Amino acid sequence: MSLTKPRVENSPANMFDTVERIHIVDSHTGGEPTRIIVSGGPDLGRGSVAEQLDRFRLDHDYLRSALANEPRGSEVVVGGILCKPADPNSAAGVIFFNNVGYLGMCVHGTIGLVITLAYLGKITYGDHRIETPVGTVTATLHETGEVTVVNVASMRTAAKVTVQVPGYGAVTGDVAWAGNWFFLVNNDSIELTAANIEKLTEFAWAIRQALATNGITGSDGKEIDHVELFRPSRKPGIQSQNFVLCPGKAYDRSPCGTGTSAKLACLYADGKLKPGEVWRQESIVGSVFEGQVRIEDGQVLPIIKGSAFITSEADVILDPRDPFRNGIYP
Repeated sequence: MSLTKPRVENSPANMFDTVERIHIVDSHTGGEPTRIIVSGGPDLGRGSVAEQLDRFRLDHDYLRSALANEPRGSEVVVGGILCKPADPNSAAGVIFFNNVGYLGMCVHGTIGLVITLAYLGKITYGDHRIETPVGTVTATLHETGEVTVVNVASMRTAAKVTVQVPGYGAVTGDVAWAGNWFFLVNNDSIELTAANIEKLTEFAWAIRQALATNGITGSDGKEIDHVELFRPSRKPGIQSQNFVLCPGKAYDRSPCGTGTSAKLACLYADGKLKPGEVWRQESIVGSVFEGQVRIEDGQVLPIIKGSAFITSEADVILDPRDPFRNGIYP
């Protein structure tokens, strides 16, 4: 039996014949949202995920903006698109993006992706290889519903770097790579509470601008586009609390998986964290990631555990008549 609706000439429904439909699954990891395109997206061809990212950026960037920007999204949304992994033994390839561009790696997004794949019946409990633009990571789906991600090799590239921040004076921090570039600052000037989110945002944004102005970068001149403020947590059994400002000027509601990875790399470099020793980090909203490091071939591999939850499944409608079809740019 056909389920096709009979067409009626001059029906108002006919005006929607030319819309584009993108199927998405939304989740949150520790309060931080992830929006995954699971079908309806473009065919990005074969090759590495980094090569597929280049094609997506060149030919389909409107989808990034349409899903991550208003009126459908917001500056806090991290999006992703499933793509073909180069290795057939990998569970998936993924490209992560936000309101202003693309992310090399996103640990909270990978946790959300794994829960999304499980929700869709594409994976079961156990280890799964996920290919990203900066390398392949391993994610384990536990029977508890938690997910553990072995991140890409991470490192501190510069310690105790001081930058003059207008309005705040000298600020000292470490530069670290963990799939994204971070400047980590031991913050004792503004209390890390939800009531101070605006002040923390202004402070972290001023730091990022000062880093750029003074030519302080990651390796090969890469922009440091994440700023992480941290302090000891007041909760028993949790070592640290952080506030992470992301590239689009939105703060991470989770403890930030790559930010926690960067922190672990710095702790290891300082001799304050041994391989296998558990480190717990709390976000500005109170969610917690559990982390540790493993050393392989002289490289630091951060291991992050967290939980994600499915929040919605929907078709995004892109109507060519809509002046904001591709989003309202920041």
